[in-house]
Amino acid sequence: MERMAKLTKNDIYEKEFKTSMRGYNQDEVDQFLDDIIKDYEAFETHIQKLEKQLEEAKHARPGREEIKTAPKPQPAAGNTNYDILRRLSNLEKHVFGSKLNE
Repeated sequence: MERMAKLTKNDIYEKEFKTSMRGYNQDEVDQFLDDIIKDYEAFETHIQKLEKQLEEAKHARPGREEIKTAPKPQPAAGNTNYDILRRLSNLEKHVFGSKLNE
């Protein structure tokens, strides 16, 4: 799996910030980092789930390709549109005879 994020949840958890006289409230920073860690965990879980689905889809795909590449059955002799129309025309001539020309 190729890693896209530079930080892990442990990197975030273990990060320490220097304090200064007018620095940030450390409790707020810790709470914010906890929220970020939860997001990272959710994203990691979601990515793993999608990667698993992708692998399953890749393994299922060859069966579908076989169906797509299977040759289409050719129409039986005498079953083309031209043949059907010609037989229909002959049948109309036989049934209606000269009435068709009137």
